Amino acid sequence: MKIAVVGTGYVGLVTGTCLAESGNNVTCVDIDLAKINMMKEGKVPIYEPGLQLLFERNIKQDRLHFTHDIAEGIKEARVIFLALPTPPGEDGSADLQYVLKVAEQLGPLLEDYTVVVNKSTVPVGTADKVSEKIASNCQVEFDVVSNPEFLKEGFAVDDFMKPDRIVIGTRSGRAMEMMEKLYKPFVRQGNPIVFMDERSSELTKYAANSFLATKITFMNEMANLCDELGADVDFVRRGIGTDIRIGKHFLYSGIGYGGSCFPKDVQALSKTAADHGMNLQILDAVMKVNEKQKTILIPLIKKYFGGNLKGKRIALWGLAFKANTDDIREAPSLYIIEELLNEGASIIAYDPEAMANVKKIMGDRIEYGDIQYDVLDQADCLLIVTEWQEFRNPNFGKIAMKLKEKVIFDGRNLYDHEEMTELGFTYFSIGRNKAFEEKRKQK
Repeated sequence: MKIAVVGTGYVGLVTGTCLAESGNNVTCVDIDLAKINMMKEGKVPIYEPGLQLLFERNIKQDRLHFTHDIAEGIKEARVIFLALPTPPGEDGSADLQYVLKVAEQLGPLLEDYTVVVNKSTVPVGTADKVSEKIASNCQVEFDVVSNPEFLKEGFAVDDFMKPDRIVIGTRSGRAMEMMEKLYKPFVRQGNPIVFMDERSSELTKYAANSFLATKITFMNEMANLCDELGADVDFVRRGIGTDIRIGKHFLYSGIGYGGSCFPKDVQALSKTAADHGMNLQILDAVMKVNEKQKTILIPLIKKYFGGNLKGKRIALWGLAFKANTDDIREAPSLYIIEELLNEGASIIAYDPEAMANVKKIMGDRIEYGDIQYDVLDQADCLLIVTEWQEFRNPNFGKIAMKLKEKVIFDGRNLYDHEEMTELGFTYFSIGRNKAFEEKRKQK
């Protein structure tokens, strides 16, 4: 099938590449000419595990193409995916200008029946707006379908190739048949394609992300309570995660969620409700708690250094909002860095993939290291912000040798308290500190 994908961010590029991998002829369209030229040279503009291999293979097999000309890109396409940014406005609502602008361009370009698919995360009612824009200057039949993505950054290729479900919003039997044919190769193991109306599909994406954000935030609140009560959040997590009604996923405590989806989707759903005279109190609380959680370690760091961080040199491991991505949108690291700089500390940071993106924002306000251990030289402490695999089992002897003081503040609970104490470190985590102190007293 001939497919066009308009927009080559995380969602668009993964979607286009994976659809090409299943045998379709795919053209990716983007207005960024430099980006298009980069991809034509076989270079992936984002970091996503597994994507480079599929990308190169499908270019070689002449199934994956790139252009900045939308007319060229959609020519003869039976399905057109819109994978465009919908950034949050100042009031929290999703900005649809890019989606609607492209929809308006599509109208006169369509030459035969086409399915136009909203892959972007969009507010309820967007399919109707896109239909109106296309219909205003279109001479052929078309259908607009809502097909939200549920890709996790760092696992996006696997999520697309082996989805646990595919949600398709359409009331058109013709569009339903075409979308089912397109996605059939990805659900051979029996995972469902869930058909529903467009508005329910649009809401499903916001509801799913908001629920997961709520789950994360609830566990962070429990971690903070554990520190007050002398309980251990790891035990609490295991205790509730084995309840099949709750499940074990998204229960790890830490310094809050970030990224491109959860923050803006929770905000957008709350704003949608407010526009209809409803106050979603749970989501408002989730946003408030998460904002505070991002800098939950700062008071601990200040207390350890006697309330004054002026002149302290802090080594920071991790800048991306999560491991296996270079995405720093709403990353806790950015909030932590700002707080520490305001307190007079200096920062030297290392991240396997995200340093270039942080440099675009922070410039030379902080230092950067090419090797994780180099940033530790003469640092007063180590602060762990992202749960990269290479941070999970480091050389503690090298860490101890390089730091001025053997103190670690761990925002991702990567290490065992008892082991760290035996190694001579002063170690702070989230939701486990008082529990460990109580355990030591009992001994």
